[in-house]
Amino acid sequence: MAIIRWDPFREMTNFEDQFNRLWRGVADGKRQESWLPAVDVFDTKEAVVLKAELAGMKPDDIQIEVEDNVLTIKGERRFEEKVEQDRYYRVERRFGSFQRSLALPQGVKADDIQASYEDGILEVRVPKAEEEQPRKITVTARQTVEAASTT
Repeated sequence: MAIIRWDPFREMTNFEDQFNRLWRGVADGKRQESWLPAVDVFDTKEAVVLKAELAGMKPDDIQIEVEDNVLTIKGERRFEEKVEQDRYYRVERRFGSFQRSLALPQGVKADDIQASYEDGILEVRVPKAEEEQPRKITVTARQTVEAASTT
């Protein structure tokens, strides 16, 4: 195990970078921050089902990818409402880009994944492969040939 010297200034620099990134977006009027949508994952007899809460998004704003048996959902929810003279009392909804990844279990058909979007809920169905039935293997006896001895 390598010993790494702790540098408190490096930690402060990381914090400063994050702080500046946050305020840079606010100053530009484009408060962009990452967020994570609520996701439910459950198992049915036919498929693994994922439901993600993506209210206010359009289907074109959502991308779904599968690579190395990992399902990734990503997209961006934009803040587009115009209110007279920016008179907000409170803004609690999250906006900006997001990305969620889920490792798929063994025995699913990644090529047959289906996705639908309705009422702000994205549903992704990952069908399970048909279970392979145990195969019986018969054991056959080998016949041995003995050499005749000459004495």
